[in-house]
Amino acid sequence: MLYYLFSYLDQEFDFPGAGVFQYISFRALMSAGLSLLFASIFGKRIIRLLQRQQVGESIRDLGLQGQLEKQGTPTMGGAIIIATILLPVLLFARLDNIYITLLLVTTIWMGLIGFVDDYIKIFKKDKEGLKGRFKIAGQITLGLIIGVTLYFHDGVVVREFKQTVNRSNIEEALEPANYTDIKSTKTTIPFVKGNELDYAKLSPSEEVTPILYVVIMVFIITAVSNGANITDGIDGLAAGASAIIGGVLAILAYVSGNVIFADYLNIMYIPYTGEVVIFCLAFTGACVGFLWYNSYPAQVFMGDTGSLMLGAVIAVLSIIIRKELLIPILCGIFLVENLSVILQVSWFKYTRKKYGEGRRIFLMSPLHHHYQKKEIHEAKIVTRFWIVGLLLAIAALATLKIR
Repeated sequence: MLYYLFSYLDQEFDFPGAGVFQYISFRALMSAGLSLLFASIFGKRIIRLLQRQQVGESIRDLGLQGQLEKQGTPTMGGAIIIATILLPVLLFARLDNIYITLLLVTTIWMGLIGFVDDYIKIFKKDKEGLKGRFKIAGQITLGLIIGVTLYFHDGVVVREFKQTVNRSNIEEALEPANYTDIKSTKTTIPFVKGNELDYAKLSPSEEVTPILYVVIMVFIITAVSNGANITDGIDGLAAGASAIIGGVLAILAYVSGNVIFADYLNIMYIPYTGEVVIFCLAFTGACVGFLWYNSYPAQVFMGDTGSLMLGAVIAVLSIIIRKELLIPILCGIFLVENLSVILQVSWFKYTRKKYGEGRRIFLMSPLHHHYQKKEIHEAKIVTRFWIVGLLLAIAALATLKIR
């Protein structure tokens, strides 16, 4: 909203300083600062509201150290993250940008699904919450919306320049005669020379291509959303890991949407994705601000209201900048946590069928609970997971040049 206001003031009245709002870097930094400030200041008020409404976490006794002390801690704190993402984005981003629209839809949609899940757990006293099939249905529906929009919307394009154009000269490069915007299903393969994969080439026919593309998008969004949900098991883990991922996605979005950097790095130039940086930094600021209250010992939990939304937003951000195949590296923590559950359950069922007694790979899954069972303090577990997340972030950024 402020973008449109100051653009008007700049054009009509030559208002001093109004032109700075034309710069994505300025608006992105303002978005990050405001989301961090909002989360830090207003988070306490939201926590008090949750306490007054008796929105407390019910803890199952799993025999973990310090677990029962968390009984009654306010949950549904994901509302803090959602609010402190939406406010800066609405203020500083261009709302006519299709990518911003999709990210806002993702945030609200998955936030509502998570809210319903938490509401059922707390107020209906049903520990299972929203039935799994309804959660999956909600994630699939979102995936369909995102996939269909990205495939068919005219504004979702890749820009190809003539070989003779000097892209370091922005004015020349952006002359309409010097480039062509094309609809494309190309994405990026990390660490591979000529690192582009076209989903259309995986399809048996042109008619099947949109179906294949949408199915892949649905799978990615569902998988990452559930991965973040499983990771949210100890204080600060999901929020901290998401903040790191959000920062990396901001860098990737910036270079993908900047003609000079895209040319220098020899990556796809995706017009209009520069605005996504504003969302990424609002997302990162909101996660860091939430850590003020969610770090050990947590004063609030995000609940499914936050965790389902975090994973879905990360997936959609990755898809928008055509880096979804980077998710196994960038979201390695989510992936390992997810795999630990799958392996544990699969091995238990297999050994029970074969030997008559179920056996375990880990002391407990997800993986962070395994380390808790080894009596490592959860603050140390979280810090070490963050360090691993930073290493994965560096590896993800290295893919820009290492092929």
